[in-house]
Amino acid sequence: MSEPRWLNQDEQQLWLEFREFLWGFPRSMDRQLARDAGMSSGEYSVLAAVSQAAPDALRPGDLASSLEWDRSRVSHLLRRMEAKGLIERCASSCDGRGQDIKMTESGWNTIRGAAPGHVSFVRETLFDSLSADEREQFRAMLTKIRSAAVERELW
Repeated sequence: MSEPRWLNQDEQQLWLEFREFLWGFPRSMDRQLARDAGMSSGEYSVLAAVSQAAPDALRPGDLASSLEWDRSRVSHLLRRMEAKGLIERCASSCDGRGQDIKMTESGWNTIRGAAPGHVSFVRETLFDSLSADEREQFRAMLTKIRSAAVERELW
């Protein structure tokens, strides 16, 4: 095996800053959603995706694809959300074999109540701290990093 290409000091500092962002931003987002809406970011993501599919229902497989999550993760989360009364699953209106996910009135109230605070968090934390040029550079960098991970079949 060949010798690893070790990080130089600048690369190591950048990597540590990026790692802290990767771990810290989701933690901050979860804290904001838990504090302001009593939900996790996963639950918010599901409610947002289902609300955007409205008035039609969404199939679990389509939800997993749109969120780029494993089906088992979606299934476990849907079970918990159904127990909380946020969503309901019913026989698919398309073919009757699968299931559709629909939001309950409680789910609609929850997402409507959570969205303003969540959008404020994202705007104030991410967008307001960057200029328009920096946002475009950030988008380009994230696209390149994600593409590199996809090419290595790690995404």
